[in-house]
Amino acid sequence: MHAIRLHAFGPADNLTYEKVEDPVPGPGQVRIAVAAAGVHLLDTALRQGTRGPLPELPALPTVPGREVAGVVDTLGEGVAELWLGRRVVTHLGFAPGGYAELAVTDVERLHEVPQRVDFAKAVAMIGTGRTAMGIVQFAEPGPESVVVVPAAAGGLGTLLVQYARNAGATVVGLAGGSAKVARVRANGADLAVDYTEPGWPEKVRAYLGGRPAGVVFDGVGGEAAREAVALLGEGGRHLVFGWSAAGLADGRPYLVEGVSEQVLGPAMLARAGGPDPLRTLELRALAEAAEGRLRPAVTRFPLAQAADAHRALETRGTIGKVVLEP
Repeated sequence: MHAIRLHAFGPADNLTYEKVEDPVPGPGQVRIAVAAAGVHLLDTALRQGTRGPLPELPALPTVPGREVAGVVDTLGEGVAELWLGRRVVTHLGFAPGGYAELAVTDVERLHEVPQRVDFAKAVAMIGTGRTAMGIVQFAEPGPESVVVVPAAAGGLGTLLVQYARNAGATVVGLAGGSAKVARVRANGADLAVDYTEPGWPEKVRAYLGGRPAGVVFDGVGGEAAREAVALLGEGGRHLVFGWSAAGLADGRPYLVEGVSEQVLGPAMLARAGGPDPLRTLELRALAEAAEGRLRPAVTRFPLAQAADAHRALETRGTIGKVVLEP
């Protein structure tokens, strides 16, 4: 098969498209003919040699990628025959291996993908979607809510805008540049604003007519987030789930004293509950997509152009979830 391999930590050019041995599923595992593989901002940090929130860096050489969707083509020992030929999506967990034509995972990690959901969108929901479901646990919006979403054209931002609008909230989406602002507006935001333009917070205040924001869903940090937090009223919440504007620091997110709450990791899992909290969130996300309530945006690249995908993601040249297609 062909796969993307990383032999040394560093720039995107270190991702190389190579011919490698086909993986073989072990007991309790399946092999997936990959139709779509997710690219995450964390992947770019790992490629550079920064582990972010993960316990350790992968051993090199490695095939990056932790989110895949496709068709089960081979079964390991002990796996029920009913899985053969199924359309599935899975998050590989800490194990890499997604940027490839074939990937192996434990059968317990699989979710079946309905025919009406394409593979790229299923990949968006298994990672980004489950995170969105985890985030909204901390501040369920309603008809009286004003929600501000920085990076509203991104993968998570797209879903958070839709979720808040479905709940009847007034949604302010922030994005950089006219093209992304237009996408945010088309996605359903009540107000879409270019945060690279001076004075944008005053446009928001004028639109709201004195109403304060109640929630800032922040995956960016930096100056845009600081100005968004200033829109919050008394009791408002600044929910932090990323800090891309300031780089991916090792467990040290951007926070504003008195209003911020970090919602990733143990806090998210504790809220989800159940014997397998991550799977609980995955099921919720996939159900939202299957019912058409959440519609992830996707930017697609051929597998061989993984380096281009990383560069585009790092320079904010993408809209929605970035997906590689073999």
